[in-house]
Amino acid sequence: MAISGAANGPNWIKRTENSPDTIASSVIADPLETSFDVIKEGRLIRHIVGLPSLLLHPTMALCEWSQGNERTPIVTNDSDHIVTESAARIFADLADPQTINRLDNGAWKAPFWQALSDAGLPLAWVPERLGGAGATLAEGFAVLGVAGRFAVAVPLAETLLAGWLLTRAGVAAPNGSMTIAPSRPSDRIIFDNDGTLSGSVIGIPFAAEAQHIAVLAHGEEGVVVALVAASDCTICEGRTLAGDPSNIVRFQRVKPLRYARAPLGLDYTALMLMGSVSRSVQTAGALESILSLSVSYANERVAFERPIGKFQAVQHNLARLAGETAIALAASGSAASTIGQSDSFDETEFFEGASAKIRCAEAATDGAAIAHQVFGAIGFTKEHILHRFTLRILAWRDDFGSESYWAAELGRHVAQEGADEFWPMVASR
Repeated sequence: MAISGAANGPNWIKRTENSPDTIASSVIADPLETSFDVIKEGRLIRHIVGLPSLLLHPTMALCEWSQGNERTPIVTNDSDHIVTESAARIFADLADPQTINRLDNGAWKAPFWQALSDAGLPLAWVPERLGGAGATLAEGFAVLGVAGRFAVAVPLAETLLAGWLLTRAGVAAPNGSMTIAPSRPSDRIIFDNDGTLSGSVIGIPFAAEAQHIAVLAHGEEGVVVALVAASDCTICEGRTLAGDPSNIVRFQRVKPLRYARAPLGLDYTALMLMGSVSRSVQTAGALESILSLSVSYANERVAFERPIGKFQAVQHNLARLAGETAIALAASGSAASTIGQSDSFDETEFFEGASAKIRCAEAATDGAAIAHQVFGAIGFTKEHILHRFTLRILAWRDDFGSESYWAAELGRHVAQEGADEFWPMVASR
């Protein structure tokens, strides 16, 4: 068997063997441009388009070839490609990391957000009847993958999540930027009998810049989803490692603009899982860019009369970084695919979401360290774009539950199931 890759863009890795049944692989920096032909004994069997993106696009078209070149589609859905390509164009035109890094006044944000809004991307998970674009979960996760590859400091993921939360309860989503509360598993907001919200939550991303906050609150009669104006809350200053807003928000008898009772199954765990998978997809996308930057720099930076990428120690580190990136893509893609094909958050979704957050957070820690080792001192400077990616993936580890929190929850769940269920639980995934 042979696998041949054809794409536009710089190759990271290329290996070819000449035996009749060999594999030639090509890993491409731009996952949107990757394609693979699988050939066995001279006959085309399968064509897979965009293998890395396939992990973020569970509904991507896969075609089987049998009896010559006759195609039998397994899954066909072009909308994922359309949404992703539209997002990629907007990001490339208006959110180039090098351009943004040179601008300190944030002047790029308004036209960029307007372009996103015109394309319907911030409200992609909101159905049309509630004022959104009506995209699938798979399409929204694909957009988050693109956002991760550019690591922009705008509340796109937060607005997507807020729209998703409001939609699940049938609450209409407003235009403009939103964020979501709570974003930490231990925080709680109370829905009082008089219809107001009370409580204090920490680490709310982009609360200082958002116009509205989608809130999951607990009342005497159950869980409530509410929409509040950010201006009605007390928002304290706070920043992440990357300098993005991460605020303490106090609800002091705040009157919601509108609210509804949450449907069965929409609880704090479901919200934390959805947020964790979103952050995992973003982290995987950012790691793709970090790997591309690191490989390019290693091939350009000359020391002792040859590129540093020729040194075995650097090659070893780059191979580790590629491995961490691949693992993050696989874990986040599997979780996104599972949630995208389910209407509830049961045991399977819990395992996928918790595992993705644990593994992607670990990949972020190791990947950021390796990248800065490759770049050396220049990677720590404000003028270089590397920090835009590494600091954000490190900050994202804490949102919606850290890896240690989810590791403890996962272990607790496995222990409750008992020793006899452990291996079937692992083997079924």
